[in-house]
Amino acid sequence: MIAGRYTLVREIGRGGAGVVHLGHDEVLDRHVAIKRMGLLPGTTEDDVARARREARLAAGINHPHVVSILDLVQDEDCYWLVMEHVEGRTLTEVVVAEGPLEPTRAAGILAQAADGLVEATRAGIVHRDVKPSNIMVDDHDHAKLGDFGIARSANDAALTRTGLVTGSPAYLAPEIASGSVATTASDVWSLGATLFHAVVGRAPYDMGQNVLGGLYKIVHDDPPRLPDDHPLAAVLAGMMQKDPDERWPVERVRDELRRAANPPAASAAAGARPDSEATLTLGAVPGTASAASTPESSPVAPVTTSSRRDGPPLGRIATVAALVILLGLGAWLLWPDDGDTDSTAEAPAGQSQEPEPSDTTSSEQPTDEPTDEPTTEPTTEPTSEPTTDEPSPTGGASAMRAFVDDYFSRVTSDPESTFELLTPEFQAQSGGFERYSGFWSTIESAAASDIRADVEAMTVSYTITYVTTSGRTTTEQGRLQLQESGDGYLIAGEG
Repeated sequence: MIAGRYTLVREIGRGGAGVVHLGHDEVLDRHVAIKRMGLLPGTTEDDVARARREARLAAGINHPHVVSILDLVQDEDCYWLVMEHVEGRTLTEVVVAEGPLEPTRAAGILAQAADGLVEATRAGIVHRDVKPSNIMVDDHDHAKLGDFGIARSANDAALTRTGLVTGSPAYLAPEIASGSVATTASDVWSLGATLFHAVVGRAPYDMGQNVLGGLYKIVHDDPPRLPDDHPLAAVLAGMMQKDPDERWPVERVRDELRRAANPPAASAAAGARPDSEATLTLGAVPGTASAASTPESSPVAPVTTSSRRDGPPLGRIATVAALVILLGLGAWLLWPDDGDTDSTAEAPAGQSQEPEPSDTTSSEQPTDEPTDEPTTEPTTEPTSEPTTDEPSPTGGASAMRAFVDDYFSRVTSDPESTFELLTPEFQAQSGGFERYSGFWSTIESAAASDIRADVEAMTVSYTITYVTTSGRTTTEQGRLQLQESGDGYLIAGEG
């Protein structure tokens, strides 16, 4: 029993900074992680006092992505750090068991660790030992950065002494490997090295049996890089710059990783492509040109659906104009068969021609010219207005909704055709086809629900539920900006 309160159950981790045990808090009846604070060779009383101060400082961090420090106790001549016990595996164990992580998953986990570092930075703490084995991941990929055992205040003198480097060699920043003081920028490098390990499956530097040789490489060789087309290549490059002043601030790292975890290509692919594709898809075969798909989509309603009161001239507007000209005088009786809009179907229900003319004429002229003028003027004006105004909102909204739903049903199985549903500009913004298809190759299925269309704004809002190839389920909200193209749509961006 330690300090009359904590019982050591078993060893659960071991590293250069000490051994971690699963312990039991006899007072609060809960599991805890307990670590004997490692005393480095040549440690003085001042160093012990500093370590105690840093433990107390770290205990002040209360953050969902940081392992909480619960207590610091002395038992005989030793100090023990009592920490929150997190059920789960280290990131190292996750990679060993599952192999290199897909980019979006790795970005999601590392973004949480970066968020924890942001909080530590605000508290004035430098972690100094960020690495995969110090990131705990539960079954839902909720991550926590742990082991502030060798952390120090950014304002304190360096605990590192000549010839002695603290931290894990393969993840050390060049300035630390050469004996300089650790800063938040050093933690950013180490987090980048951890990101490299997560997506490649190994540490960025092979220490082997020659640690000094490994440190020499860190200081003198070019930093490791991911292929240019890798979704996280730019983020890694921003984190692993040799010059600490050129590295991204930890806040930017966190934000960029969050974006990478939910890339525009994903939502664009999800919503944007769906819409444009929906139009084509409603037509017929995936990947066929919009012209080919138009014939089949026209019976459904999407074609007329796309027509908007204030929209640019489209095929459907031309169709309406042609109908108005052809049907002209007294052709209202034929209009209901089109089935395009409810309002037009009700207006021409039978003898609607006479009621409308007589109303208009009665307000203008009594009996002289009712027969001629009513038939011409009323026929043109009343017919055209209901056709353009009322049908659009209903038909357009339903077509836009069907568009998105259809897109999601096909995007995981045929991303090549769905990619064509993005405007050229949005294709470029989404990172090109490689990034687009790369994202969708990690998704087993995507189901859209609660789809809502705003015809005036040309946007579609939706809830999307992804199931990844690794079995994770994620639900997100999205909104796409559509653009009319022929008789259908293209996705122009995220609203």
